[in-house]
Amino acid sequence: MANATRAHKDPRGICVSVNAAGTAPCNPLLLAPSNSYGVPSFVARGYYVDQPFTCVGCRSEEVWRATQQKWWYEVAKGNVESGAIRCRNCRRAERERRDEARRDHVEGIAKKKKKKKKKHARNQAL
Repeated sequence: MANATRAHKDPRGICVSVNAAGTAPCNPLLLAPSNSYGVPSFVARGYYVDQPFTCVGCRSEEVWRATQQKWWYEVAKGNVESGAIRCRNCRRAERERRDEARRDHVEGIAKKKKKKKKKHARNQAL
């Protein structure tokens, strides 16, 4: 019964069939194009497996689930050479940090342009 295939919908509503606990079948036709001469291990194996990893942000031990890998590679079209490096909380914090840095950058450019326009207008008036 451990090898029996069952299907369910993940939180995003995508139908995912799962073979055994901690595995999910791989469909190589859905992967993003890759310029690699090699074949990723999950393609050669024919299914994804749960992969443990250590978060680079908080150093906690996490597991990148087979169904998450399936979504990343086949739906989001992630690079087949990439993998999980941050836990959910650290990903959220990194996203917020990056968004804040982007906002600061855009505001800085806007201030610089505004200052440049004022200087140009003042020089034209003289």
